[in-house]
Amino acid sequence: RIDFALKEIMSSGGAEDDIPQAERKTVTDFCYLLDKSKQLFNGLRDLPQYGQKQWQSYFGRTFDVYTKLWKFQQQHRQVLDNRYGLKRWQIGEIASKIGQLYYHYYLRTSETSYLNEAFSFYSAIRQRSYYSQVNKEDRPELVVKKLRYYARFIVVCLLLNKMDVVKDLVKELSDEIEDYTHRFNTEDQVEWNLVLQEVAAFIEADPVMVLNDDNTIVITSNRLSETGAPLLEQGMIVGQLALADALIIGNCNNQVKFSELTIDMFRMLQALEREPMNLASQMNKPGMQETTEKPARRENPHKYLLYKPTFSQLYTFLAASFKELPANSVLLIYLSATGVFPSGRSDSEGPYDFGGVLTNSNRDIINGDAIHKRNQSYKEMHCLHPGDLYPFTRKPLFIIVDSSNSVAYKNFTNLFGQPLVCLLSPTAYPKALQDQSQRGSLFTLFLNNPLMAFLFVSGLSSMRRGLWDKCQDYLRKINRDIAQLLTHSRSIDQSFLQFFGDEFLRLLLTRFIFCSATMRMHKIFRETRNYPESYPQLPRDETVENPHLQKHILELASILDVRNVFLENTLDDY
Repeated sequence: RIDFALKEIMSSGGAEDDIPQAERKTVTDFCYLLDKSKQLFNGLRDLPQYGQKQWQSYFGRTFDVYTKLWKFQQQHRQVLDNRYGLKRWQIGEIASKIGQLYYHYYLRTSETSYLNEAFSFYSAIRQRSYYSQVNKEDRPELVVKKLRYYARFIVVCLLLNKMDVVKDLVKELSDEIEDYTHRFNTEDQVEWNLVLQEVAAFIEADPVMVLNDDNTIVITSNRLSETGAPLLEQGMIVGQLALADALIIGNCNNQVKFSELTIDMFRMLQALEREPMNLASQMNKPGMQETTEKPARRENPHKYLLYKPTFSQLYTFLAASFKELPANSVLLIYLSATGVFPSGRSDSEGPYDFGGVLTNSNRDIINGDAIHKRNQSYKEMHCLHPGDLYPFTRKPLFIIVDSSNSVAYKNFTNLFGQPLVCLLSPTAYPKALQDQSQRGSLFTLFLNNPLMAFLFVSGLSSMRRGLWDKCQDYLRKINRDIAQLLTHSRSIDQSFLQFFGDEFLRLLLTRFIFCSATMRMHKIFRETRNYPESYPQLPRDETVENPHLQKHILELASILDVRNVFLENTLDDY
């Protein structure tokens, strides 16, 4: 292949004999590296998506070849321009592939710093206008490469909360799509317009805007910062378990999504990550053998992001996570999914009698569906039942269910005596709030950005930065007090305390209690189904209905001038 390519290239540059040997070798080496890089990149698709060990050496080899290729074209640009006819869009393609590699490395490792590296390469393509000449060529497939580059760049910017860049990219992408559909009569016009609609809805999903004095929007990050989780008091007796693995599953009908990430998945994955650091100063490139020591306390839990998985896919990934879970570690399962309710009445109350949450139905199970509909005594097939998770309770398990049938998981049984907690969303919200469900669940928003959720239920849609910062400081104080309530409780189930040593789980637990207490005090949240629940149950008087915590919530409401939204004498109302 390389010899043939060489003849084709060099025939346009004069007689082959006229070309100096060194230049011919440069072109040969470049063709070899380009060919090798494409082979390795295409091979990434064949790697198993689950399991953390099999893929690393292959990724390392791919990175090494792309690093050599990138440096090689930089060092020999003039020869490649003259003898190979290297075009700028081809350099852009190499940079785009390196950006994709970093992004996929982030997905595999959950190390947010790799997102910065992906951003650097994608950014360079735009700044250096590598794809600018593509529109002059009469080749629609090249324009599609450019459009895909934009879509990938937008995903990385969304994950890095670079919303200003996202808005610029969306405008550019919109112009590119218009030009593309005008020039080429293609069938994928509707799909590309849908991409634009999805990202526009994603950007506008937050229900509250934080504004600077000049009315520009403040971009708030909800990843774990150094001051994020409440510190443990000296002498607090908590477990030493660490969150090592998480499955983030999104299967809600009609929820805002972009690139196989629903808004709920997007919010939860950020709640399980630390703020990115500058990778160059922290560690070597992936795949290099002599990696430096990673900085202390920088590990993020490994994550699998599953958008609308079938039961088989979900169970496969769950089993892989369970198998590779290290000692003294926790597996977290986050389910944001449409509720599935039992179709027939059942005399028993077992782990398959309350329904669960939806899993995706493949068309190849139509026959099974037909049988199911004929006989009401069968259980729902396309559903993750609480009983399906029982085998995995042999190891510490932390479950979050955000669904209209989350209470199905209240009927859990701890069979093996391992730490086990389920945090369960309300199954319904007051009518005034229901129309927001497309823009993400209120419960997940509380777990990701509790202040924004508090403002939303208080009827506020915008706020000045100074007041926002003041409220964030007060919320940190509330979190510290909730942590004390939990650890000082005499009747709390030990599972909560065993998970409390991990920063991510500690923050989720304190935010869950803040969410529950806020909803119980709110004037329009009056039905039991409006409140979050948990398995095991929390002692209410010591946590979600604690007078000290209620006083704090009223104080936060006073700072925001929304105290009239909440009940003053909450305990008298129960």
